[in-house]
Amino acid sequence: MTTSTATVPTRKLRDWFQTAAWVGLLVLSGFYLFGAANDLIADARTGLPVDHTTTFATIAGTSWDAAQHTTPGTTSYITLLERGYALHEIVYAVLFLAILAIPFRRRQRWAWFACWTPTIANLGYALGFGTHDTTVGSRSLVALIGLPILLVVQIPAFFSPPRPH
Repeated sequence: MTTSTATVPTRKLRDWFQTAAWVGLLVLSGFYLFGAANDLIADARTGLPVDHTTTFATIAGTSWDAAQHTTPGTTSYITLLERGYALHEIVYAVLFLAILAIPFRRRQRWAWFACWTPTIANLGYALGFGTHDTTVGSRSLVALIGLPILLVVQIPAFFSPPRPH
């Protein structure tokens, strides 16, 4: 069987898009790690990440600083929850990165399916914080839309018949 010269550039272009999408997924996983690390640092400094203050003020009806003075027990508990939330984010970000780096790169189908799971967290973040803060809402759309697009680009690599060598 011969390969027509028309399919070689198409195949190279598809391979380039899949590699670029994989790099995009790695960058996205880096954002997940960076965001969680920043949340932990903010929790240690002020007790609440800066991207959660508008949501807190909207729901609580008071600023974080005012709440720390009037209800320190409640704000201490919220800080504890925030730390736990950030630690969970780090664990899942590291797991996502490990899946991308090894089984995803080896084109194991289960890894492609597993990489969809952060979409649940992205949706939860967009609905939980983004609905109360338009800046967070617009930024959360990057991951919420970007992850599915980057994974859809990978479909031929995971679901096409193997190429003859």
